[in-house]
Amino acid sequence: MDALFIHGRLALADAHEMIERFGEAAELEAADRARRFRSDGNVARFCHWRQIERVIAALSRDRATGTIH
Repeated sequence: MDALFIHGRLALADAHEMIERFGEAAELEAADRARRFRSDGNVARFCHWRQIERVIAALSRDRATGTIH
């Protein structure tokens, strides 16, 4: 995942909230929410929570990946 796209402040705010609330299980919670929205046919919310899952994964790493400025 070298090229992580973060769509605005809402994505970061949601990721931060999930990490604060669920700790190490935040990524799994975001994935579960994405699955539920996909099952419901809500593509926009599915994509949002999949992105949050990726942001949480990136923020949880011990080292930076990709280009460092």
